[in-house]
Amino acid sequence: MHQQPQGAAFDVVLLLHVGCVVAGFATTVTAATTADRLLGAGSPLPEALRRYFRPGVNWAGRAVYGIPVFGFALVAMSQGAYAVTDGWILAGLVLFVALALVAEVVLWPAERRVQAALVSRAGDLRPPSDPVVAAAATTMARAASVALVLLIAGTVVMIAQP
Repeated sequence: MHQQPQGAAFDVVLLLHVGCVVAGFATTVTAATTADRLLGAGSPLPEALRRYFRPGVNWAGRAVYGIPVFGFALVAMSQGAYAVTDGWILAGLVLFVALALVAEVVLWPAERRVQAALVSRAGDLRPPSDPVVAAAATTMARAASVALVLLIAGTVVMIAQP
């Protein structure tokens, strides 16, 4: 077994890796909370919800893609202390792939459906009680909850290194 990696460069990459996890937590909790708030909102829609659901890509949520990028960099910088074949690293990769699938296939498309459904063809906002808006917001909230569980599980695996 090799020594625990040390050095400023390793520490900076580790901070970037952890920063991506924290950004993932923040954006996922925000998505779940905002979707829940939308389901309970009345008409007219509060300005904060209007701002959140403006059309566009959730670029902040894509910070989760930095997790494996910086993770692989940490493995490469570890001078043999860690290997991609370590069980805890493989478990983390599996959890990340599941997270990416949930985000790309369910969460972010549901978020885009909410964005599109809120605005009617005339440019007026539909009420949150509209069945299309409610269904997309419910899917978004559930997918964000699953993504959050996957992020927590990945964090536990990375800290425990079983």
